[in-house]
This record gives sequence, structure tokens and C-alpha cells, in this order.
Amino acid sequence: MVMTKPIAIDTGPLILLAKADLLPMVAQLPYRFIAPQEVMDELKTGDDLGYQVVNAPWLDIKPLQSPVPEIIRATLDKGEAAVIQLALETDISHVCIDDLRGRRIAKAVGLEVIGILGLLGKAKRQGLIPAVAPLIDKLIASGAHYSPELTKAIIDDVDGR
Repeated sequence: MVMTKPIAIDTGPLILLAKADLLPMVAQLPYRFIAPQEVMDELKTGDDLGYQVVNAPWLDIKPLQSPVPEIIRATLDKGEAAVIQLALETDISHVCIDDLRGRRIAKAVGLEVIGILGLLGKAKRQGLIPAVAPLIDKLIASGAHYSPELTKAIIDDVDGR
């Protein structure tokens, strides 16, 4: 049996993964993806406005036990703030956030951060995909913004170029 590590995931990565048709691949990773209700609310609002529909039946939804601290709410959007709060109150050590400000705050409060590119690297190492480069191109075509230096470093590291 494969052990699955819980990871709290934000709205942005879910939307980009859906746009790039990568949700089925992500579902095969050894993670148990969890999101707070606030992320589902953001996804539902997007669906209602005609944005990308995110169909991830493997995503567990957990309500927050306490309100998000004002300092975090004032700094981040509702989904990112709730993801960090959920991780802290449920002892989840990893969060999937791509937004730079959200990543910085998550790290500042002691969480391990993985983004979409990290998930792709994990998928490659697990043998779920043959290479990350074409999927990074697909993500960028779907609206992701990564620096050329970052994508080159990931491709060099993971694909061994």
C-alpha cells in the first residue's frame, strides 16, 4: 500500500492543472489533497462566472476550525489564507501554493511549500510522466507564469537535460 501524505491545495494550482488537463495525473501522486471550503467557494464562483471548471473528485474538503488571523487575511486572498490556516490547525506540513506572496507566508509560518512545478517533478520521479518540459509548456499555454530561469532549472534537474 502506498502511503499518502496530506497536502493542502490552493485554488490557483487547481485551476491551472484543470486548464492544462493535468488533474488526472496529479490524482495519481502519493498525496491526499485537501482544501478548505474557501477554495471550493472560489472554484464555485469561477464556475458560475464561466471560468475553468475544476472536477477533482479526489479532493477532500475540510472546514476551518477557527477564523483566519486578520494579518494573514489582510495579506493574502481568501483561498491562500484558508489553505495556510487549514494546514496549521490540522498539522498538515505541506501546502500547494503557486502565488509568491502565499508561498513566502506559508514558509514563514513553518510550512513546506510545493507548487505545480514541484508536483510535476514528483510525477516524473514516480514514473507517471516521461518528461516535465512538455507539461510546463502546456501550463504556460494555459496561463501559468514562470520565469525562464525557473523552468530551465526544473527541466534540467528533473528531465536531466
